[in-house]
Amino acid sequence: MIRVGIVGASGLAGGELIRLVTQHPELELTFLGGSSKVGRRPSELHPGLRMDLGLTVESTADTDLSDRCDVVFLATPAPVSAALAGRLADQVPCVIDLSGAFRIRTPELHERWYPQVERTAELVDRFVYGVPELVGDQLAGASLISLPGCYATAITLGLAPLTLGLGLDLKTVLIDGKSGSSGGGLSLRTADLHPLRNGAIAPYAPTGHRHAAEVSDFFERAKPGKIATLSMSAYGVSHVRGLLASSYVLTDDEVDARALQRAYLRFYKDKQFVRVRRNTETLIPVPDPQAVLGSNYCDVTVMHDPEGGRIVVLSALDNMVKGAAGQGIQALNLRFGLAEETGLTAQPVMPA
Repeated sequence: MIRVGIVGASGLAGGELIRLVTQHPELELTFLGGSSKVGRRPSELHPGLRMDLGLTVESTADTDLSDRCDVVFLATPAPVSAALAGRLADQVPCVIDLSGAFRIRTPELHERWYPQVERTAELVDRFVYGVPELVGDQLAGASLISLPGCYATAITLGLAPLTLGLGLDLKTVLIDGKSGSSGGGLSLRTADLHPLRNGAIAPYAPTGHRHAAEVSDFFERAKPGKIATLSMSAYGVSHVRGLLASSYVLTDDEVDARALQRAYLRFYKDKQFVRVRRNTETLIPVPDPQAVLGSNYCDVTVMHDPEGGRIVVLSALDNMVKGAAGQGIQALNLRFGLAEETGLTAQPVMPA
């Protein structure tokens, strides 16, 4: 069994990790860490987890996990992950970070979007970053793994067949993102109170979303010059889970609907967690976040809009699973040589 520790066990992503780890046939949960809620049991923190694991939350301040864990997940704010990652990497074979601390590799971009997160270039260079579908071969044996953000995962999976597959030059990518309240975690803000959030479409980041910078940084390193400009507007909706990223792409390259569909099917032919779908293939239009809730799937649809001279790419996922904890388990599986789908075969719950 692979021994797993979770730091940040009291948060939403931490709770989702506990749920998935305890259902995984090859994993044993051996440590729960945090700076608050020390001494509390998982079932006290997450009412849905009615189980006796024999564990309580421990302080991570001076804890040595050398003899307790083979892998540690950091479900912590970016500054905390930046402070802990190096120390934990000296204690355990693998650290998987769910925060934004090590996502953006370019120093100038990182300083702009994460000015409060200090890190060393040496530590950044040790991290493998990316969606498992695109960097899976780099995860085997990796000691430090940085997972993309929820929006970044959806957008990257949506655009990769155009840039990395077809090699198109994208002049402009405009992204419209809509996500549920769980994306903001458990921090209390006035705008997230139920009387204000329920039924709302809140433009919380109409410009300047850090996941847009993360996506741009990834593609510029993977295939330089393929995306000229990429910008994003993000809205909060009254769902709890799930997000939909709509990417509107302008290119001078010749494209047609059939060729695009074939390219997406070919690109993700062996990627079981990406489902390439036609918008009208089901009784309700897809992608729809409702159709992936509770699962590790990302549903992707590509369409050509000849009147508007654009490509439209829609990507939907559960921000708590494929956008966070589930993707972490997927990366763990690839890191330790397990079948990629191990512990992640649950189908979506719909309606939810």
